[in-house]
Amino acid sequence: MAAKFLGQFLLERGTITSAQLLAALDAQRASNPLLGELAVHHRMLDAAQARRINDRQRAEDRRFGDIALEMGLLDAGQLDVLLAAQKKGRKLFGQILVEQGTLTAEQLESELVAHRRDLDEANHALALGIAGHALADMATSAIRVCNRLFPRLVGSQCQASGIADAATLEACEVTAHVRIEAGSQSMLIGIGCGRAAMQAIACSLLSIAPEQCDDELAVDALGELVNVLMGYVVRDTLADDASYRAHPPSTALSAADLAARDSTLALSMASQRGDFVLIVG
Repeated sequence: MAAKFLGQFLLERGTITSAQLLAALDAQRASNPLLGELAVHHRMLDAAQARRINDRQRAEDRRFGDIALEMGLLDAGQLDVLLAAQKKGRKLFGQILVEQGTLTAEQLESELVAHRRDLDEANHALALGIAGHALADMATSAIRVCNRLFPRLVGSQCQASGIADAATLEACEVTAHVRIEAGSQSMLIGIGCGRAAMQAIACSLLSIAPEQCDDELAVDALGELVNVLMGYVVRDTLADDASYRAHPPSTALSAADLAARDSTLALSMASQRGDFVLIVG
């Protein structure tokens, strides 16, 4: 059993259509702009200033507003205005389905109960799947890092949906991984996905249009994303004073090849930019 976002869950149950799913997702994205986008819209920052803050966010696990205050680009009053506007406009996916007339409030409540039950069963199955594994702590850290970073870096929620099977691994057309050495310890983080997911992730990460993103640039972006993930996992799992040597991102090995190594764990991950496999080793 795999954990699913509410929209995918409803689609697979036949409760909503593909067109209704896409319409609701578009409305949800429009209702929940990033703080930087709001700041530019309200002319509190220009696009270059927002990018500078976003660049710092890639290196630091901190909120946009905290960095903007530290850099002196926003004051506390401006930040309060932006946070209030963001909160006021934000809408949940289910709320949008009701507003668009796709579901009634009663139907939504019934489906939410079923979805929560499905998520609980899927998360329990995932926990059992990694329990006792030598990489359980690292895998949990990597999942949490993805959950934190994906909304900020690629504008998409992200969640673990289960242990990746052979078919899922073989379906990964592109895989990027990063390896570090910390004394006698070696760590690896990789992401494998199809080309469509890679392109969508790259365009969001780089804030460019699809026509500006060729395969070479998309592969580089995937490597950059893996590099960022590794940086955060290192912070979560190694001692603060630990020294390590990082190797540059590589695409030389497939997801199946990486997963076949001893003491490697491959996890299926779902995101609104496309599904992918998260590999830890």
